Amino acid sequence: MKITKTLLSLAIGAMIPALAVADSEVQGPMAFDPIAGSAYGFENSGDIATTPWVIPDGYSQSIISDESDLNIYVGTDWNDMNTVNETKKHAGRYLYRTHEVRSGAFGDDRNSLRVDGNSGGAVSVVDLKTGEAKEVVGRDDWEALDGIVWTPWHTVLFAEEVITSLRPDPQAPQATSGLVYELKLKAGDPTTMESVTVLPKLGSLSHEGLEIDEEGNVYVIDEDRKGSIYKFVPTTYGNLSDGQLFALKVDAGKTGAAQWVALDMTQAQISARVAAATVGATQFCRPEDLERIAESLYVALTCEDVNNAANTNGRGAVLAVTLGETPSVKYVVAAGKNAPTEVQPTATAAGVTGFAKVDNLASGPDGKLWMVEDNDFSDIWVFDPASADANNDGYQDGVHLFASLKDKPAEGTGIYFGKDPHTLFVNVQHSGTGNDKTMVITNRK
Repeated sequence: MKITKTLLSLAIGAMIPALAVADSEVQGPMAFDPIAGSAYGFENSGDIATTPWVIPDGYSQSIISDESDLNIYVGTDWNDMNTVNETKKHAGRYLYRTHEVRSGAFGDDRNSLRVDGNSGGAVSVVDLKTGEAKEVVGRDDWEALDGIVWTPWHTVLFAEEVITSLRPDPQAPQATSGLVYELKLKAGDPTTMESVTVLPKLGSLSHEGLEIDEEGNVYVIDEDRKGSIYKFVPTTYGNLSDGQLFALKVDAGKTGAAQWVALDMTQAQISARVAAATVGATQFCRPEDLERIAESLYVALTCEDVNNAANTNGRGAVLAVTLGETPSVKYVVAAGKNAPTEVQPTATAAGVTGFAKVDNLASGPDGKLWMVEDNDFSDIWVFDPASADANNDGYQDGVHLFASLKDKPAEGTGIYFGKDPHTLFVNVQHSGTGNDKTMVITNRK
């Protein structure tokens, strides 16, 4: 078992009132003073395997599950995104993860110990009370599972991140890209699958981010260099088998007033990318993750560049879509605006800590947006939407550096807050140690 009883009680505990640490620069349950910089020069540290993150004073980090716990690590597997059972009995106790298995040929890399006996993507679960981890479901035709979210109707949505499908789903063979699936868990045993259903009407895309609003609408993205942002409106709340898929279209450029444009549903199930282009949906550079906070839908754009319309060498940015009857779009975090521009270290020059290749997002317990980079020395940043814009440039100033990954070739991914507002879940993917892992970083002030 990799989790202490103290950590377990917090990881699955009820919400705790926010801490107010007067001498911390960033306030709230995850109050902290920003770290000095990215983890340049730490790549040869002896503690990378167990404590890979540079974190603020007063915080601890711990592994809750790694590759030794599961038998799905054939070919190349990256533990990707996280969610917990956010509702019903024992809410917060079970952590569900997608595994971005990208294995080789079908015949030579099957693992008989796996649930599916094969080599495709998988969903696993960790019981945060006992520390036990196991595969919930895996399938040979799942190419690279990524996004995952708990639904208000007590199921798990997860999706494939694949631009061009090589292993068609037999229930949706027309799809040319990835698909969204719904996992129903067995009554009385949330570690066991009851059923999995494919949801082609949510679009055939390279899926990563998944988000749901109070009305049961589902938001998805296409992780393509000309990817769009989508909204699925179900015909019946909680039933995603039927409904209408829309794509976001900004009236002029990439910011300002926008609208959700209905797509041809036959084409959307073949390629929603083609359906969106047909109606002139706005294209962004590699949308990867989504996070809804109040009436704002935040979108991580890994290679978007607010200073370069061509996005030829984008450093990444975060977009905010105001939801409601009259949607509008603006950039809220960008390198060179309210975050510094990163310069990676070289053999002859030191690195400059900055914001680059933002990948995954998380909603913090007090309304702040947490962001992690897909970058060497992957950083975790925090944006406060309530902060001031002192220079009136349209970007609020509250962007702070929380953590940095010493494991240089790895990236942090799947950042997520469960039921404990003082504990952040984060995965270390394609680790240089050869051992990918799921970790918690916890405020112990």
